[in-house]
Amino acid sequence: MHFHSKRLHASFFMTGTLCVPFLALSTLATAAPVVGGTATVTNGDAVESWFLSQNATLNVNNAQTLAIDADSSTVNVTAGSSTQGIAVRNNSTVSLNGATVTGSGGQSGLQLVSSQGNVNNSTVSGDFYGISAVRFSTTQAGSTVNITGNSTITGADAGAFASSHSLINVTDSTIEGTAATGYGLWLQSAGSVATNSTIIGGQNGVFIELDPTGVAPATLNLDNTTVQGRSGSAILVDFDNVTRSTATLTLTNSSLLAGNDTLLEVKGGADVSMTVNGSTLNGNIVTETGSTLGLTLQNNSVLTGRLENVASATINDTSQWVLVNNSQVEKLVLNGGSVKFGADNAFYQLNVTDLSGSGRFIMGADLATGQADVLNVTGTASGAHELLIASSGTEPPAGQPITVVKTNGGNAQFSLLGNVADKGTYSYALAKSGNDWILDPSTRIVSPGARSVLALFNTPLPTWYGELTSLRTRMGELRFNGGKGGAWGRTYGNKYEIADGSGVGYQQTQRGFTLGADAALHVGDGQWLVGVMGGHSTSDLDLNAGTSGNSDSYYFGTYATWLDATSGYYADAVLKVNRFRNEAKVRLSDGARAKGNYDTTGLGGSVEFGRHIKFDDSYFVEPFTKWSAVVIQGKNFSLDNDLQADGDRARSLLGEVGMTAGRNFKMENDIELQPYLRVAGAYEFEKNNKVQVNDNVFKNNLSGARGNVGAGIAASMTESLQMHADYEYSKGKNFKQPGGLTLGLRYAF
Repeated sequence: MHFHSKRLHASFFMTGTLCVPFLALSTLATAAPVVGGTATVTNGDAVESWFLSQNATLNVNNAQTLAIDADSSTVNVTAGSSTQGIAVRNNSTVSLNGATVTGSGGQSGLQLVSSQGNVNNSTVSGDFYGISAVRFSTTQAGSTVNITGNSTITGADAGAFASSHSLINVTDSTIEGTAATGYGLWLQSAGSVATNSTIIGGQNGVFIELDPTGVAPATLNLDNTTVQGRSGSAILVDFDNVTRSTATLTLTNSSLLAGNDTLLEVKGGADVSMTVNGSTLNGNIVTETGSTLGLTLQNNSVLTGRLENVASATINDTSQWVLVNNSQVEKLVLNGGSVKFGADNAFYQLNVTDLSGSGRFIMGADLATGQADVLNVTGTASGAHELLIASSGTEPPAGQPITVVKTNGGNAQFSLLGNVADKGTYSYALAKSGNDWILDPSTRIVSPGARSVLALFNTPLPTWYGELTSLRTRMGELRFNGGKGGAWGRTYGNKYEIADGSGVGYQQTQRGFTLGADAALHVGDGQWLVGVMGGHSTSDLDLNAGTSGNSDSYYFGTYATWLDATSGYYADAVLKVNRFRNEAKVRLSDGARAKGNYDTTGLGGSVEFGRHIKFDDSYFVEPFTKWSAVVIQGKNFSLDNDLQADGDRARSLLGEVGMTAGRNFKMENDIELQPYLRVAGAYEFEKNNKVQVNDNVFKNNLSGARGNVGAGIAASMTESLQMHADYEYSKGKNFKQPGGLTLGLRYAF
C-alpha cells in the first residue's frame, strides 16, 4: 500500500485500508448529542460541542459552537456563526452560509466522508486541510463539496483535499495551502471544477496523485481561474509508478504561475491530457520518462515555454506555441495553429518525430552568419505548412543556402508567406533540396524596403515636372488679354507609372495647386510679363503588397514671358526651387512594417520657344521646343529596420519638340473659346541617378524617348477673367503618364 508522506496525521484513523477523519475523543466526551431530532443554537446559547446521528439536524444561527460531528445527519451554519472543526459522514450534508469554521488541534476545518458540503461566502481553515472530501469505504460513494460566493479555504498541507470518486467544485473563491510544502488543491484520483477562482499552494498550486484504495481517472477543469505554485510547479501530476491511470486537465481563459517556471510537471507513469482554451501561459511543461502527455492548444491560446518529453502537441486555429529553447515533441499536429521559434536574434532547433496537419512556423534566419531556426522532422513529415521567416534590413553577403527545414522524407510541402523572406536589399525564395528546404540566395529579388527607397529617390523628378505651369494654357490666356498682368491659380492631378526597367517599378499619384501673380513690363518691341508663383503637391506611391510612400513638395518660383503679337514669336522661362518631405512605409514579408523619412531640396528651370501662326477662319498652329533641367539634392537615410540608403544627386535633362493646333471661336456676350490639340516628342538624356542600398548600387533610369499628346480649351469669359482646362498623356520606355489634368483661372488687372 502506498502513502504520500503527508497522508498520516493525528486526525485520521484507519478503517480497512482507508484514512477516515474523526474528532478527538476528548471533544466528543463533552458533546451535546442529538439523535434523530433537530437542535438550534442561537446567539447567547452555551458554546459546546455537538454529536449528531440518525438523520438529526443542527442549525447554528448567528451563534458559536465547538467541534461538530455528524453521522447521517444535517448541519446548517448561517451568517455570523463560527464553529470549530466540522466532521460528517454517511450521506450527511453540511451547509455553510456566511460562516467561519476553524479546525484546530490537528483537525481539518471541514471533513466530508461520503457526504456533501455546500460552502457559500464562508471562511474555512484547518491545521491539516481546510476542506477534505473522501469516502468511507470502497463500496460507498465519494464526497462532493460546492464552494461558492467569495469563500476562502485555507489549510497548512492543502486548502482542499479529495480522494477517489470525490468532487470539489469552486466558484468565485480562493483555496490556499499555506505551508511551504503545501498544495492549494490536492486530488487523489478525484475531480475538481474551478470557475472564477484562485488556487495557491506554498509548493504546488494543484497536486494530483493516485488513491491506492480506488484508482480512478482524475479530472481538473479550470475556467477563468489562476493556479499558482509559489516555489514549485503550478500543477504536479505524480502517480509514483503505482499503476497506469489518467488525468484530464482543461484550462479555459485561465493562467498558471510557477515558482520554478514549470507550469505542468508529469511524473510516475501518469498519462495526462491537457487542453488549453483561450489562455496565455508562460512557462515550461515537463514530462518525466515513462509518463506521457498530450497537449492541445486551441481557441487563441498562447504557450511560451519549453516542452520537454511531450508525447504529442496539437495546435489548433490561431493558437501558438512560442519556443524559448531547443525543444522536442514526438508528434506535432498543426490544425491552423503556429509555432514561433522565440526571438528573432535567437536560433533554436525543434525536433519532431512525426509532423502532420497544416499550420505555420515563425522562424528567423541570418544569411550573414549562416544561423537559422531549424525544424527537424526525423520520422514522417506530411501536410502543407507555411514558413514565416523574420525580415531584417541588414545585408547578408552572397553565400551558401540556409537550411530551415530538415526531413527524413514524406509528402510534406513547405512554402514562404508571401513567397519570399526579406533580408536587407533583397528577398529570397524557398527551395527544396533533397529532403530539406532552404533559403536560396540565387533566387533573390529586390526587397520591398529597397524598392521603397529607390522609388522615393526617383519621385521628385516626375513631381517637379507635374508642378510646372502649363505653358500652352498660359499662352492662350495671355493672348486673350494682350499680355496684361494679373493673378492666377491652378489645381492639377497627375498619374505616373514607372516601369521596373527604370530600377524599380511603382505608381505615383500627384495632386496639388499653384498660385501666382505677374506684371507687364514694356521693354523693346514685344510684351513682357514677370511673375512669382508658389504651391504645394502631394504624391502617393504604390509599390504593391502593402508597401507605399509619400512625398510632400513645397515650391516657390519666378517666371518671365515674352510675346510678340506681330510676328507671333514667344519665349517663356521658369525657375523653381522645391523642398521635398519624403516618407516610406514598407510592409515586409513577415507582416511587420518598416518606415523612414527624410527631407531634400531641388532646383530646376524650364525654357520654351515657339511661334503662334494664324490662318484664315481663326485657325492657328504653334510649333515649339522646350528644354528643362532639374537637380535634386542627394541624401542619406535609413528605415527603422536598419536598412541604409544613400542617394546621389538626381538629375534630369528633358528636351521636347512639338506642335499645338487650334481655333478661336467668338461666342455671345463677348465670350471667346480656344480649343486645341497638342502633339510632341520628348527625350530624357539623364540616365545615371545612382542609389546605394546597404552595399548594393542601383541606377534610377528614366532616360529615353517619350511621346506626348494633349488637348485643352482656353476661355475668355470677360476682358479680365480667363479660364482653362488641359489634359495630357505621355508614354515612353520606362515612363508613362496615363493622365494629367489641369484646371486654371486667371484675372487680369
